[in-house]
Amino acid sequence: MTTGDSNSWFDQAFRRAPLMAILRGFGTARSLELAATAWDLGLDCVEVPIQTPADVEALAAVVEAGAARGKQVGAGTVVMPEHVAQAHAAGAAFTVSPGFDPEVVQASLAAGMPSLPGVATPSEIQLAAKLGLLWLKAFPASELGTGWFKAVCGPFPQLKFVATGGLDAGNAADYLDAGVRVVAVGSALQDPNQLGALAGLLTSRNRDAVSRL
Repeated sequence: MTTGDSNSWFDQAFRRAPLMAILRGFGTARSLELAATAWDLGLDCVEVPIQTPADVEALAAVVEAGAARGKQVGAGTVVMPEHVAQAHAAGAAFTVSPGFDPEVVQASLAAGMPSLPGVATPSEIQLAAKLGLLWLKAFPASELGTGWFKAVCGPFPQLKFVATGGLDAGNAADYLDAGVRVVAVGSALQDPNQLGALAGLLTSRNRDAVSRL
């Protein structure tokens, strides 16, 4: 897989919904429940970070459940080539990293999995863009703030950001308005009070997208 293939994959994966779910450390049973909540809500992509053997088991279970619904499941917190191998063995469709490591990116692409590395500085963005990556994860988004995205989109207008870290139904729209393509949410999926707001955000954003066609 090339970086161009990776970019095209994310273009399609995030085409319908500007939200992604992150299920960190919930265990298999709870991860399956929250993945179903995300899919029912309209989120096409789910990420399961793999920091422990139990996380890898949860990833494999969510991958299997997602396959039955035609949904894509990725492995998160992929910080070394060994994690890439674990993700691939569990059936992950893509990998996500908190930082930018060319070795991890290349290992993921070699395994046939699109890579979404994390960035937080213009230097990291420039190096990732040099590899041909157009989709990048901005982390930690809540600490970077909406102004960061407006600033970096100036010199890097071709790049597409997934904002991750400290985001929920209360601030997701602010980041999307700042130029973010996708907002990743985690704990919000456990809060019944936020589910309605997330559903409304999806409806309004999809309606806006249709009106621009």
